[in-house]
Amino acid sequence: MHETPEDLERLQQLLDDSYAAAGEHLREVITPERRLDASTLTARLDGMCLLVLATVTADGRPITGPVDGIFYRGSFHFGSSPHSVRFRHIRSRPQVSATHLPGEELSVSVHGRAELVDIADPANAGLRKTVLDIYLPRYGPEWEQFMDSGVYARIDAARMFTFHLDPEGPSADGAPAGDEVAPS
Repeated sequence: MHETPEDLERLQQLLDDSYAAAGEHLREVITPERRLDASTLTARLDGMCLLVLATVTADGRPITGPVDGIFYRGSFHFGSSPHSVRFRHIRSRPQVSATHLPGEELSVSVHGRAELVDIADPANAGLRKTVLDIYLPRYGPEWEQFMDSGVYARIDAARMFTFHLDPEGPSADGAPAGDEVAPS
């Protein structure tokens, strides 16, 4: 976990404000006991979190694709080739949405703007170290050169929603965990 107390406070405010502004249906599904607080969320998002990232084409169509998400200092970060379609979209239309959905028991969705991040800038040394700590053991030292040839962005979130289903508690349909629900 790389978040400062101020990062956690900012993240908690974002989560609370997002939930307060959510529609009726979302609040029916994501009940208060199914939300994660900022501290628990950051612990769950340690390491690489596969995201489905949506960008917007020039004619307004959403395009999704997978990216490696790194949750650092209360925000998702991701990288790609500087020539990728997603970064061409982001440079022109920075509005993005992303979802981390490793299974039905956890979902994190974020909506906001992608802001370019220079991972070589000394001001971003903590992010750089975090990315290297994740990928060097997996891909070896040559991965750093690959990283430096890419571009990175941070999602500056306007809204963020979490959903957590306790595998030991009631299921999403209200039945106790482990009980079969008869088809209707």
